[in-house]
Amino acid sequence: MVESRKTSETDIRLDLNLRGSGVYTFDTEIPFFEHMLSHIAKHGLIDMDLKLRGDIGIDCHHSVEDTAILLGQMIHNQLGDKKGIFRYGHFTLPMDEVLTTVAVDLGGRFYFKYTGPSLDGKFGIYDAELTLEFLQKLALNAKMNLHVVVHYGENRHHIHESIFKALGKALRQAIAIDSSAKDQIPSTKGMLE
Repeated sequence: MVESRKTSETDIRLDLNLRGSGVYTFDTEIPFFEHMLSHIAKHGLIDMDLKLRGDIGIDCHHSVEDTAILLGQMIHNQLGDKKGIFRYGHFTLPMDEVLTTVAVDLGGRFYFKYTGPSLDGKFGIYDAELTLEFLQKLALNAKMNLHVVVHYGENRHHIHESIFKALGKALRQAIAIDSSAKDQIPSTKGMLE
């Protein structure tokens, strides 16, 4: 499914398949952001083809934020009534000296919480703090609960990479079809919005 988002600050086209094989192509002009998105795709088995042009002459904020908005909306839309999905997913990922847990609930309500070391500094033109902006806007627009806990770690690159890898793994669990309940909506309410 291909969707786009165009504003005075960004022009984004995203082809997304939640039930893919982890194939990705990125053209964003923000190398570190592409590196992080590749972990969601690879570990979530989500196919992504993203073309992004933004006002990176100012900074990368609008580009990262608007990509998260579009990606979140597409996740929500592709899941439809969420019939048969597991709904919940969590993964604890070790990466050298870092240990990170990501937990998601695709139940239709937004909540985002990050616990861990301060995310600051730069990776090329990417401001490390944009990771929190990306995660918050993704959760808001996918209408999901997203909890990220970096239990410990020192290397800034490893911390970021562990978050995005664990997010991919947690999403993979949550969107997977439960074969024993494939015709059921995973809620006692009988619906998930």
